[in-house]
Amino acid sequence: MFTLQNDKIKISIKKIGAELCKIISLKNKTDFMWNANPDVWGSFAPNLFPIIGALKDNSYIFDNKKYKLPKHGFIRHNDAITLNEQTENSLTFKLTSNKVLQKIYPFKFEFYITYILIENCIEVKHTVKNCDDKSIYFSIGGHPAFKCPVFNNENYDDYVLEFEQAENSKTHLINMKNGLISSKTKPMIINTNTLPLTHDLFNEDALIFKDLKSRKVTLKSALNGEILSVSYQDFNYLGIWAKPNGDYVCIEPWLGIADSENTNQEFTTKEGIISLKPNKTFEAAYQIEINETLLA
Repeated sequence: MFTLQNDKIKISIKKIGAELCKIISLKNKTDFMWNANPDVWGSFAPNLFPIIGALKDNSYIFDNKKYKLPKHGFIRHNDAITLNEQTENSLTFKLTSNKVLQKIYPFKFEFYITYILIENCIEVKHTVKNCDDKSIYFSIGGHPAFKCPVFNNENYDDYVLEFEQAENSKTHLINMKNGLISSKTKPMIINTNTLPLTHDLFNEDALIFKDLKSRKVTLKSALNGEILSVSYQDFNYLGIWAKPNGDYVCIEPWLGIADSENTNQEFTTKEGIISLKPNKTFEAAYQIEINETLLA
């Protein structure tokens, strides 16, 4: 376990998967992260690379060869990630491609994830370097799970997600048998900037938004006001998810998306895929900001 702290908050990151697992107020000891109860959902904030969600038959095609990848890729649960650099206010972790990984992902790369602590804000920065002599292809994303409700006197349905702009957006429905994106959609946010949270909101799996104007969403309590916000300027897709019996909500900035049901499985034309030329570097970051009044 690795930790960073300042005079406001302390964060903890697991070595396995370089996964953020605690955001704690130093003064009042409130923890804003889900506790990863394995009876409900045993993760805190998986890092998603080189895919988001599920592939059709857990496989994809590149250069006329078929490769298999697990859901959300191979960063989460990975014990080969190492601490690459530590400063007073940051931790950077690294995974480098190797012969084992190249059997499932035939690209040479370096993947870095950096946690930067500034006042009451945590920046999560992803860096991918192409070390190959060909273009590499990938998606990238976050999956942080925040406690909901945060305080003992609250219920789950005391909470809403508040977007920075009024939205008219539909969710793209998931086939719950295989985790793929179906052709069906469902209106979800209609001329409003709020999405009320209820446990049955997730009966059909995650909410997947492709067309939000907002690049910031705030978790807000009817009793305690703004709890935290996630800003995702660098990300085009947003997932919102929880297990229907879970006292948490995941706010997930994505660059990429699960396969659609009608995919041809070609990796280079997969929806949302990023192409990075040889010797180039790609960066994308999102920010988690805790309401300062809750840290006093």
